[in-house]
Amino acid sequence: MNIATWNVNGIRAILKKEFMNSVEELSADIICLQETKAQTDEVEKALAGLSSFNIYSNAADQKGYSGTVILSKTKPLNVTYDMGIEEHDREGRIICAEYPDFYVVNVYVPNSGRGLVRLDYRQKWDADFLSYLKNLNKTKPVIACGDFNVAHRAIDLKNDKSNYNKTAGYTQIEIDGMDNFLNEGFVDSFRELYPDEVAYTYWSYRFNSRAKNTGWRLDYFLIPHNFFDHIKDVKIHNDIMGSDHCPVSLQLNTKKT
Repeated sequence: MNIATWNVNGIRAILKKEFMNSVEELSADIICLQETKAQTDEVEKALAGLSSFNIYSNAADQKGYSGTVILSKTKPLNVTYDMGIEEHDREGRIICAEYPDFYVVNVYVPNSGRGLVRLDYRQKWDADFLSYLKNLNKTKPVIACGDFNVAHRAIDLKNDKSNYNKTAGYTQIEIDGMDNFLNEGFVDSFRELYPDEVAYTYWSYRFNSRAKNTGWRLDYFLIPHNFFDHIKDVKIHNDIMGSDHCPVSLQLNTKKT
């Protein structure tokens, strides 16, 4: 099974940038999209051409903001939305699809904002989201993927020293948040497989950043440690364009014991 995650930075915008060809190239059974910036009816209209997928959308109350989608070739056993905490559940940031052997949780973690204005909120979000994942994981393994809006280590962004504790996505509070996921039994699957590889998943549209590879690794697959032997590979598709993020895919062997 192949699962992909991609922050598309606007589902209607990316459709004009060979998105359908990119979906075909990814050849994924499940695709998790973040930052759709569209309401559910707009998503369904935009993705109507993807007839081989079941489409599940979670939209923010605020139009044109945030939003997540799961595309699944196999119909899940169940699909739920949000984490059941009112202050977190207005921005369409979580979809959970249940399959026979695992859950897939698609997440678009809040950005701490310019001037770190949402950093306190982000800290609470991380703690509550971890509790949500741990509760799900009691039932069956959880594959959590999406834009986590944090570069976990210095290797995960180009200019670590100039951004540390100054820029959203690389503050100690956000780093500690990711540490907490890993300390509670989740594995950063790409970094586990490729401990020394410099690879980014996001590049600002400013300063010709992608051409210069001045990037950040913000997009993750977090897997429970005791499920990690099912992972065959994780690939960062930095050659696929269309957004300021690129897709990441995980190859899963569900039959492995």
